[in-house]
Amino acid sequence: MSDTTTSFKPRLGLLDATMLVAGSMIGSGIFIVSADITRNVGSAGWLIAVWLLTGFMTLTAALSYGELSAMFPKAGGQYVYLKESYNPLTGFLYGWSFFAVIQTGTIAAVGVAFCKFAAYFFPFLEMNPSDVLFLIGPFKIYPAQFVSIFIIVLLTYINTRGVEGGKIIQTFFTVAKLLSLFGLIVFGFLMAKDSSIWTANWTDAWSMKKLTAGTNAAGSPETLIMPILGAGAFGAIAASMVGSIFSSDAWNNVTFIAGEIKNPQKNIGMSLFLGTLIVTLIYVAANLMYLNVLPLNEIAFAPSDRVAVSAANAIFGHSGTFIIAAMIMVATFGCNNGLILAGARVYYTMAQDGLFFKKAGVLNKNAVPEWALWAQCVVASLLCLSGRYGDLLDMVSFIVVIFYVLTIAGIFILRKKRPELDRPYKAIGYPVLPAIYMLMGISFCVLLIIYKPEFTWPGLIITLLGIPLYFLAVRSSKK
Repeated sequence: MSDTTTSFKPRLGLLDATMLVAGSMIGSGIFIVSADITRNVGSAGWLIAVWLLTGFMTLTAALSYGELSAMFPKAGGQYVYLKESYNPLTGFLYGWSFFAVIQTGTIAAVGVAFCKFAAYFFPFLEMNPSDVLFLIGPFKIYPAQFVSIFIIVLLTYINTRGVEGGKIIQTFFTVAKLLSLFGLIVFGFLMAKDSSIWTANWTDAWSMKKLTAGTNAAGSPETLIMPILGAGAFGAIAASMVGSIFSSDAWNNVTFIAGEIKNPQKNIGMSLFLGTLIVTLIYVAANLMYLNVLPLNEIAFAPSDRVAVSAANAIFGHSGTFIIAAMIMVATFGCNNGLILAGARVYYTMAQDGLFFKKAGVLNKNAVPEWALWAQCVVASLLCLSGRYGDLLDMVSFIVVIFYVLTIAGIFILRKKRPELDRPYKAIGYPVLPAIYMLMGISFCVLLIIYKPEFTWPGLIITLLGIPLYFLAVRSSKK
């Protein structure tokens, strides 16, 4: 029997694709980032507004991607759309950024988040200074990083055995985390012990302010409040959305595995809509639940930003900590499976175009890109060891949104440049909704440049490093 095959096998239906969208989106972010958002905007109304804005952007982008996925129903997704809309260089810059940090950094961050919450059950996984195993230059290596790498290697191995194993894991863990999140939200409204918290949080709900932890004259903890006026509000919203966009990202992973989806022209667009809608509703509901059980100050300054742990403790008492820890372990395990499964298909398609290592463009006997999966595993594992993935991800949101804007602009370009292409599904609300997304995305990036430049230039540098690599890859492919 041959050790390779020449094409992907379409084995995933609409439910599988929807579970991949939702499962890849829900990691640890929804349990944590509301603390930083609350510190930036300082009110209940604006906390919910940030999540609604992010949800609107995500849904709008997903509806727009449906047209592109129906036009190009093959592996590679966004890389293919950018290459077809613009040129191979633009597609390569996305693929390079995706391999260097966007996908691999997310896999590393989600793997370490799994371990951080597993530490509630296994204390040796706490990343305390006393738990350092050894130093590699400036990097401190903890047991949690090795366990993170083990999880990444395990999921990579499972996915090299064929798409069926990854599909089963994805569906099971996504259903489990959706049900557990839904249950937490329901209990948060039914078992709230103090009805005055909700009323207090929604008093003066639209007064934007920055909250900072400080101390009073007696040395006791005190929240320092600084009103945000005028144009500063736009900067506060942009800074807040870094976290919510990261929490809502990876919805497009389903487009990377188009070659393995049954009836991709229909099912990819539908799964994008259903998956992003489900997650958006759950994210907004979860934040409303936080506001129902925790005073605003406790959301903003939850220990280690673990808002969901504080909320669960308010609902269930001390056992709430372990309930949330188990939920996040389920969420991050399923999330990483989806990221690992989908990401390698981008490198496969790049290799088929002569823009990545040739071995990445080969499928094994199980009809999956095994070499590409292991290459992704190696980079994600190195990022786990470096400990720098968190910084990189904070700084890469800028680049992620730029590529989303460029991709959606590609709908306008392709309608003019290639009107003859079959479009079995057309972007809902075209041209208004895609244009609104582009305007919001550009505004987000401009505001980050003005108010939070540290979130912009590192990601831009990583992307631009791809330019000389592209010409090296082109020269190599011609030999």
